[in-house]
Amino acid sequence: MRSLMFVPAHNQKLLDSSLRRDADVLLLDIEDSVPKIDKQIARDKIKEFVQRPEAKGKLIFPRVNDRESGELLKDLHQLTIQGIAGFMYPKSTKEEDVYFVGKLLETIEYEKNIPVGTFKIIPLIETAGAIVNIKEICAACERVVAVAFGCEDYVTDLGGKHDPDGQSIFYARNAIVNAARATGVLPIDTVHIKVHDLEDLERNLKLAKNLGFEGMLVLNPKELPLVNKYFSPSEEEISWANEMVQLTAEAKAEGKGVAVKDDKFIGPPMLKMAERILAKQRQIMLRCQNKV
Repeated sequence: MRSLMFVPAHNQKLLDSSLRRDADVLLLDIEDSVPKIDKQIARDKIKEFVQRPEAKGKLIFPRVNDRESGELLKDLHQLTIQGIAGFMYPKSTKEEDVYFVGKLLETIEYEKNIPVGTFKIIPLIETAGAIVNIKEICAACERVVAVAFGCEDYVTDLGGKHDPDGQSIFYARNAIVNAARATGVLPIDTVHIKVHDLEDLERNLKLAKNLGFEGMLVLNPKELPLVNKYFSPSEEEISWANEMVQLTAEAKAEGKGVAVKDDKFIGPPMLKMAERILAKQRQIMLRCQNKV
């Protein structure tokens, strides 16, 4: 989940275009970008979309409407189908929101004779209240595989301003990463609003990676190459990780308690980081092979 790209699901042209893009996850939107009159059109187009041969193997997570909208049950009941991996749930303000969606999915799975737990959830964090409750949201349901940040709604709710340096959202980003890592789910950073400013995108990607994010929400396909690059291990990182694993194995074979590199001990945290880098690289390579 390096790149998660929003696609308005009622727009056939953008749906067609999305199949040619290198996004890890397609967030087929039925919520904010779709007028109420077009909600059913969006659902119908998603049902058609997942049956297309080009969509096979794509990770597809429709962004459904929230529980107060009157649309959620229709979204879930119609789209719990083969080809859908799960759902992004917006306005996840508290644990009960995500738990409620999980129970709805469980009921629908039972009704449709689908194995319970098939469909996953990505809560979207968009309010100050959600940040306060972030750890509980991440742990609300075993279906939660990732948690994503929606900065614009958050700043509005906060009564703040999205400043160029991102100081107003730094606390929220940090809180999301810490809660996600503490509960074993993937932290996904907010969209980059200045879609034509790739220099600013790169600055944000460097910060997001340093903070510990695993991926980013994407609005424009032109952002995908940079997003995928920054959330993939670099050649230097892979080389370092291989060396850490090799030196640790050699030290163990020689009966040494710990390996040493440049007069520094290679402790368990370094080995764990190295193994995580190599595991991620294997996942990316496997995805590339499946696309061929």
